[in-house]
Amino acid sequence: MKSLLFSAAVFSAVCGLNLSVFAQETAKPATAKPEEKKPEIKEETEEDEFAWISAEFGLAFDSKYMTYGVIDGKDPILTPSATLTFADWVYAGVEAIFDINKSNGKWGGYGNRAWRYTTLDMIGGVAHSFDLGDTLGTLDVDVNYIYEYIQRYHGDMGDTQYINASLGLSDLWLEPVLSYERDIMADEGTYFNLELGHTFPLVGEGDDAVLTFKPSIAQGLGDKHRTRGYDLAPDHGGMMDTCIKGELTWAICDHFSISGYVAYYDYWFDSTLREGARDYNDAAGDTHDSYNFVGGLALTASF
Repeated sequence: MKSLLFSAAVFSAVCGLNLSVFAQETAKPATAKPEEKKPEIKEETEEDEFAWISAEFGLAFDSKYMTYGVIDGKDPILTPSATLTFADWVYAGVEAIFDINKSNGKWGGYGNRAWRYTTLDMIGGVAHSFDLGDTLGTLDVDVNYIYEYIQRYHGDMGDTQYINASLGLSDLWLEPVLSYERDIMADEGTYFNLELGHTFPLVGEGDDAVLTFKPSIAQGLGDKHRTRGYDLAPDHGGMMDTCIKGELTWAICDHFSISGYVAYYDYWFDSTLREGARDYNDAAGDTHDSYNFVGGLALTASF
C-alpha cells in the first residue's frame, strides 16, 4: 500500500512539474524581430579636419609706416602677404610693403616709390599649438627666419636678416604673448615685446564668434644695438615703445575675415629713448612728439 501511495505521489509530482513547464512554455511571448541597425553617423574629428597644406592671403592698410613705435613713413602703406603651411607645422611666406604716394620716399630720402614696393620679406618658420591641460590651455609656439630685401635703400643700405620667436597662451584670460627679435645682419640688435589683452565676443560665442573686439597693451624692450640702429640713443638700451591697441574683427564667412584697429604708441619709461623718439619722428616730417596715433584695416583669406 505504501508503494502504491509513493508511486502515486511521484507520478503526481512529475506530472505537476511537466504541466507547469508546459504552461510556462506556452505562456512565452512570440519572439520579436531584431531591430534593424541604423547607419551610424560619423562625427568629424580633429583628424578629419587636418589639412596637409593650408594657405593664407592678406592685404593690410596702415595709416602710417610704424616700427618700434616710431615713424618710418608718415603716409599710408599697403602690405600684401601670402603664406603656405605644411602639416600644421612648417610654413613659408612672403610679404612686401608698398608706398601709396611719394611723400614717404621724400622724407625718408629714398625717392619716389609710389605704388612700388620698398621692402620684400621672405619668411620661413615652424609653428605649432600644444595642449598644456586645463590650467594653461593652449601654448602657441612660432620660430621663424626672415630675409628682408630693402629696395628703397638698395646700394646705400644693405639688406638684413632676422631670427624671431614667440610664445603665447591663447586660452588664458589675458592671452599673453612674448616675442623675441634678433637682427643678425644689419646691427645685431635684440628686441623683446610682451603683449597682454583679451578677446571679447560681440556676436556669437567662443570659436564661433562672428564679431570680436580685443583691447591690448604691449611693451617693448631693446638692447643698445637695437636702439642705436634706430638712432634712438648712441649707447643706451632700455624700455622702448608702449602700445595701447583696440582691434575689431569680423568673420565674414568660413574663409574670409576683415579687421580694423586703432593704436597709440609712446615711450613712457625711458627719458633718453623718449627724446630719441621725438627726434626720429621729427626727421620723418610728421611731429616732434614721442607719441603717435595710427589705424588700419586688414582683409584675410584662409583655405
